[in-house]
Amino acid sequence: MAIVSHTLNTPDRSTAMLSPEEIAQLRQKYYNATVAYLYKPHDELMILRVRPDFPIPPYKPGQYTTLGLGYWEPRVPEAQPEELAEDQVRKVVRRAYSISSSIWRDGDLIRPEDETELEFYIVLVKRANGKPPALTPRLFRLKEGDRLVCGPKITGHYTLDGVQPDDRVLFLATGTGEAPHNKMILELVRSGHRGPIGSVVCVRYSRDLAYLQAHRRLEQYRPNYRYITLTTRDPEVREKKYIQDILRSGELEERLGWQLDPSCTHVFLCGNPAMIGPPKKDEQGNLVFPQPTGAVELLVRRGFKIHHPKDPGNIHFETYW
Repeated sequence: MAIVSHTLNTPDRSTAMLSPEEIAQLRQKYYNATVAYLYKPHDELMILRVRPDFPIPPYKPGQYTTLGLGYWEPRVPEAQPEELAEDQVRKVVRRAYSISSSIWRDGDLIRPEDETELEFYIVLVKRANGKPPALTPRLFRLKEGDRLVCGPKITGHYTLDGVQPDDRVLFLATGTGEAPHNKMILELVRSGHRGPIGSVVCVRYSRDLAYLQAHRRLEQYRPNYRYITLTTRDPEVREKKYIQDILRSGELEERLGWQLDPSCTHVFLCGNPAMIGPPKKDEQGNLVFPQPTGAVELLVRRGFKIHHPKDPGNIHFETYW
């Protein structure tokens, strides 16, 4: 028997199959963290801070953990309808999210001892080709004080390992792919990194730049930091430009004020695979890049090398789907 959850989620058909007592028992069984802070720049974008019941384990900026909610939780009304098997209603849906940072707290850089919560940067996915989105339509129903699942393990290879104090560091992101970069930038600034740092973010609309003010303040705090934003759908945009475009044309270096020299520069890319252009290897071990041309191929042409844990390089990337 399948349970159909219609677009009107109050009450949700999945939750209607369970008694309030059973839902309370499931939450008690699975949930291990509390929503400590929640900010929505608009209805489809959210900065979420979660306070786990357990001590946060040591981790490196750029890494990720998982968030989860039960299928019994309601979804936002406009989400794509879903069908759940009867036994699925009592299960938890989880997804990995990079740990972000708001960089500032009470007027100062966030100190390590103040980091008692984990911050996440999440976009609402209401519809998808094929299987309806399961987690974000539920996450966007949360309120401060609500409970959820937070993975006890923080992991990932997308880190600052290999970056030296005088290196130039460039971060390229689309949308919420900025999340790990926020945490990495905070770490570099807090540790006294001497080389220049640049961060580029491409979004559809200006309203999608949830961390804009934090980075503008960081530019004033640290003179050799640059935060460059691109919007592709704002009405005032006369010429639509993507990260690949300004990288190819030289405009990126002009706006940064420094050259992308592969001998002393690390580049981190996170977000839309079309921006990144992650290659595959053919049977002979040669790199095969996707089309249209992504940023990784443009960097390789300029002498940069893709990083692997066992074969270090200066191009680091993480795709978001």
